[in-house]
Amino acid sequence: MKVSNLLTTKGHEVSTISQERSVTDAIALLKERGIGALVVTGKKAPLVGIFSERDVVRALAASGEKALKLKVSELMSHDVVTCSESTELNELMTTMTDRRIRHVPVVNDGQLTGLISIGDVVKARLDELENDKKSLLDYVSAR
Repeated sequence: MKVSNLLTTKGHEVSTISQERSVTDAIALLKERGIGALVVTGKKAPLVGIFSERDVVRALAASGEKALKLKVSELMSHDVVTCSESTELNELMTTMTDRRIRHVPVVNDGQLTGLISIGDVVKARLDELENDKKSLLDYVSAR
């Protein structure tokens, strides 16, 4: 299965935030949308970073509530792993596991076209396994 197949089911919506916004604004957006990460936009297209709940927790542990007064650009992850819609899901799963990342932006031809979370990958894999199980049961029953 390719990332494009997953996006067909999941959708292409991506929550973004400007690198100039405050960490407090970003936290509010994460809570409001019930998500774990935001793609950070800036002068460089299509993205300049990713801001996640992990970034918030680490900053709070290191700096306390002073972290809430910072800009998103000061806490975001700058080294962002991306994939394309043609990336195989197994390849993406391996990358996410090896790099210990939970969110991967999807970029095609310089455009942000989606965001895949580890939860999306697990759900897609479970759906594949369930379909395989059903096919095997149908095959065995038809004997």
